[in-house]
Amino acid sequence: MKLLFLVLDGAADNANDVPTPYMAANKPGLDGLARQSRMGVHYPLGRGVAPESDSAVMSILGYDPNKYYTGRGPLEALGAGYKIREGYEVAFRANFATIDASRNIVDRRVGRNLSSEEAAELARAVDNMKLGGGRGYARVIPTIGHRAVVVIGSSDRLSGYVSNNDPGYARQGKISIAVPNPGKKLPPLEALDSSEEARRTAELANEFVDKAIKILADHEVNKRREREGKLPGNVILIRDAGHEIPHVEPAEKVFGLRFGAVTEMPVERGIAIALGMDSMPVSKYVGTKEEVLGERLEATLRLLDRVDVAYVHLKGPDEPGHDGDFKRKVEEIEAIDKYYVQRLNSDSLAVLVTSDHATPWRLRSHSGDPVPFMVKTGSGGDGFSRFDEVNALKGSLGIVEHGWFLLPLVLKLLRKD
Repeated sequence: MKLLFLVLDGAADNANDVPTPYMAANKPGLDGLARQSRMGVHYPLGRGVAPESDSAVMSILGYDPNKYYTGRGPLEALGAGYKIREGYEVAFRANFATIDASRNIVDRRVGRNLSSEEAAELARAVDNMKLGGGRGYARVIPTIGHRAVVVIGSSDRLSGYVSNNDPGYARQGKISIAVPNPGKKLPPLEALDSSEEARRTAELANEFVDKAIKILADHEVNKRREREGKLPGNVILIRDAGHEIPHVEPAEKVFGLRFGAVTEMPVERGIAIALGMDSMPVSKYVGTKEEVLGERLEATLRLLDRVDVAYVHLKGPDEPGHDGDFKRKVEEIEAIDKYYVQRLNSDSLAVLVTSDHATPWRLRSHSGDPVPFMVKTGSGGDGFSRFDEVNALKGSLGIVEHGWFLLPLVLKLLRKD
């Protein structure tokens, strides 16, 4: 029996704040699966830890981020088609953002309405920037909307052990943790250890940010946006630096099964590549929910023809969670249910449904809340008629203390059943 590993990004919420979006949503597809499933909850990185998506995804795919994670930047770069020169290039996840004249951050995502075309124009203006008197350089690779990858390179060795200038996330070792109610002042990047490589990287990165602010201030894209009453993308926030990609055994060798992934975002594509998974990219981001999710469903079915485990990551619910929009988070869950889950013939499939992390709508940030999951293997369920946080806490599969134990548990159930 093949396994569909379905992740609804940020759909999970705070089980104590009822009704949650899962409870409020009309979702006959997911609830139909619930009646056939066993349930439980997992902590992606551990109790009380609010993870970023990349470390959480690596975790729920069975890889302990404390051992294998090397920073989000290299994964974003890999997913965008750029493989860094390890030791001499450091990659960062980047956002075009908005600051005021005092360098206070007005919006970390340019109002979420910077088009990919606008971002590409802004990126061209600051790409191939010379730094450090000519010994260093910066590459800027736009990806989707306000998102980008920044690569700082040098003829001298560099290190990813530097802080973020995005106050929404704080470095804890190699992992970044979401910060509720982050500060507004644009901070400088700092070395996180005493090495010359980290000091050099922070210096070059700060030079890049300062020069980019000056260039972007007068860019025609930003002038046009301001005339239209929109926020300008006049700064680049960079975070989650890394100077190497993860060096791990491929998922197929670890689990003895062929793995593939339907990937929406560059970071997910980068993880799939790093773990040796068959990557099925999708390209439709503009259109009706039916069109966008239909493309992902079609990609899922094609992928299942050639792999044993298909990992599918659907982005929808996370964004309204960050925006504090309960109604739209419900609508995103309902859209996934209507245009993906209900149209999926899962009779011959095992199905695992979960999220990479919780994004409670009241918190407007990722949280350390337990994340519900359900598993349909064909051997019966726990007797619940709905999939939500409260039912999952009562499920027979209990509490999985770390996300990297989740997939081995599910595969063990499959082999047993």
